Amino acid sequence: MAKRQSEITGYHAHVYYDPDTRETAGRVREGMGARFDVVLGRWHDVPVGPHPKAMYQVAFAPDEFARVVPWLMLNREGLDVLVHPSTGEHVGDHRDRSLWMGTPLPLRLSSPS
Repeated sequence: MAKRQSEITGYHAHVYYDPDTRETAGRVREGMGARFDVVLGRWHDVPVGPHPKAMYQVAFAPDEFARVVPWLMLNREGLDVLVHPSTGEHVGDHRDRSLWMGTPLPLRLSSPS
C-alpha cells in the first residue's frame, strides 16, 4: 500500500510552451507575477527533468492555491499547465496528486516497483 502524504508544503504550476507560444507564456507569467505571491522559476526552452517540453515553473504557498489556480483556469491562453502539490514525494506529486489544464503531457517519471 502506498504511503499516504499528510502535508502539502506548497504547489508548483508548470506552464508549457513551444517557440510559437513563448510570447503567450510570457503574458501568462507576467500576469501571475503581478497578481499573486509566487516565485517565478527560470525559463527552460528545452525539456528538463520529467517535463517533455519547454516550460517554466511557478511556486506558491498553499494559501495562494484558491487564487492562483482559478486565475490560471481562465487566463492560461490555451497553454497546457500542470499543477501539483509539494509533499516531498516527487513521483507521486507529479503523477498521482496533480491536475492538468489543457492536454496532459506524458511526463518522464519512474517509481520503485
